[in-house]
Amino acid sequence: QVHVIESGGGLVQPGGSLRLSCVASEGTLSTYGIGWFRQAPGKEREFVASISRSGDDAAYANAVKGRFTLTKDNTEGTVYLQMNDLRPEDTAVYYCSATRAFFGIGSETAYDYWGQGTQVTVSS
Repeated sequence: QVHVIESGGGLVQPGGSLRLSCVASEGTLSTYGIGWFRQAPGKEREFVASISRSGDDAAYANAVKGRFTLTKDNTEGTVYLQMNDLRPEDTAVYYCSATRAFFGIGSETAYDYWGQGTQVTVSS
């Protein structure tokens, strides 16, 4: 069983930035494709971004394209979600997930392991 652990959430003003991190408890994140999803209050969980096992390819939801950047450091075994120009509508619990596939897609069903989530609140 792989335990995925997110960190880096918090409260930020509109226009600000946050960087979320994701690691695996056994340090094996380099062997998985990684996805980030988010769930706002009263809404379904939605795809944010994903990155391939190698870290060479990334995909983004239209809502975050150009503002969020996903990177994967396989040496450190860490995935980073850099979030810039944050908006109130980005407020949500953000979840990191891992897939045994080389490159996960936007569907939750493609992912095998999930973290507990980290809260991101964008408010003035």
